[in-house]
Amino acid sequence: MADCCGGGCSSGKPPVDPRYRRVLWIALVVNASMFGVELAGGWAAGSVSLLADAVDFFGDAANYGISLFVLGLAPIWRARTALVKGATMGAYGAFVIGSALWHLASGVVPEAQTMGVIGVAALAANALVAALLFAFRNGDANMRSVWLCTRNDMIGNVAVLLAALGVWRAGSGLPDLFVAAVMGFLGLSAAHSVIRQARAEMRTSPAPATPAPIVELKRR
Repeated sequence: MADCCGGGCSSGKPPVDPRYRRVLWIALVVNASMFGVELAGGWAAGSVSLLADAVDFFGDAANYGISLFVLGLAPIWRARTALVKGATMGAYGAFVIGSALWHLASGVVPEAQTMGVIGVAALAANALVAALLFAFRNGDANMRSVWLCTRNDMIGNVAVLLAALGVWRAGSGLPDLFVAAVMGFLGLSAAHSVIRQARAEMRTSPAPATPAPIVELKRR
């Protein structure tokens, strides 16, 4: 690590902060667990906002896994990975909006109590991850994508709780669908931010070194 002080690493690979690696592993386990909980709860309650949040937990678990994989790689590869993750976040946003429109047409009214209980558990899980990631929120595109995912998750969890309250008070599924649509647009917005930063880093990062060609000498 001392050789990398001042950006002087000859390999172009950033030093890996062991604290950040540990945080990513914790976030990976928490998000994978909550994916299963919200998926089962969303289907049982008929809530599109819970299902949307479950898909988000799955995407975040994959996001943390990819981030662990690229730690220590050259900046150009980290930026390329962030570009892929940004595209995935955008696909998630489009999926959620499409699901909300489908549920609007079907007229399903979700169970508000199930939404509330699972929403509280999800908010607690994301608050833990956000507290651990807060110190790394201003890093490169990969770190920023991880932080944005967690931030959006907490906003989504609060929105799910508000949707549960709205469903309980109004006896209608419209609050659930509205929150799901907002979560979808948040995913699209975060995807745009990550893709823009990743493309900027790709333009400024040096290309990975290629091995010199092997010249075979002919015997005379």
